[in-house]
Amino acid sequence: MRTIEELTDVDDPAWPELRDLLAGAAVPVRVLPADPVEGARCLLQTQVTARSTLGALTLHTGGLLVDGGWLRVFGGGRADGPEGVPGLGQVNGFPAEFDPAWYPADGLVVGHDVLGGVFVLNGHDPAAAHRPGAPGQVVYFAPDTLAWEALGIGHSGWIGWLLSGGSTAFYQGLRWPGWEEETAGLTPGQGISTYPFLWSEEAAADLSTTSRRAVPMREVLGLAADFARQTGASVPGFLGLV
Repeated sequence: MRTIEELTDVDDPAWPELRDLLAGAAVPVRVLPADPVEGARCLLQTQVTARSTLGALTLHTGGLLVDGGWLRVFGGGRADGPEGVPGLGQVNGFPAEFDPAWYPADGLVVGHDVLGGVFVLNGHDPAAAHRPGAPGQVVYFAPDTLAWEALGIGHSGWIGWLLSGGSTAFYQGLRWPGWEEETAGLTPGQGISTYPFLWSEEAAADLSTTSRRAVPMREVLGLAADFARQTGASVPGFLGLV
């Protein structure tokens, strides 16, 4: 196991390049302030270095709010901090003290969207976690199909894709007129619940006619996971703690 010094004192750190990408992003991105103590704790537990995009986000940011907060990319933040956005440690249930034997068996949850979509970085055995894709690739739990989708890219590729505007086309069928205002009114702990549900024929036919309300994010995630299990659409597994 590497020490925090070995993880942070690296040649060619990813942060300068990532900082430039954030400044030139094609979509609105808010960079949340870093929590140095929590960032270092998360970096030590994940054992990734500051040379990686994941390490840079963890060490230098409290996370990212993409598209006005529609998508929350987790960094080294804390839910009890000034921004109220949880970090990798809380979302993934990291042990309070560094434990070299602990790892996220189902993969690392790296992002949530307000509809209950979940982005996960696959671990070493995705099939055992009932996830598609290869180890080290990002997969997405889609709230409209209740199934996992392989994105075919790693974490750094995913961040680059988001910052280049990839979310615009990705969410085209899951946004309605006025989604920006509804998203802006959410607190960091809330998501958007729709009725009829996103996976219904009615919502698929015309999402703008659904009834929508702000609810705790854990409720959005829990409802989707329950329906996925009941219908056999997928084995959702761990979707993060919020």
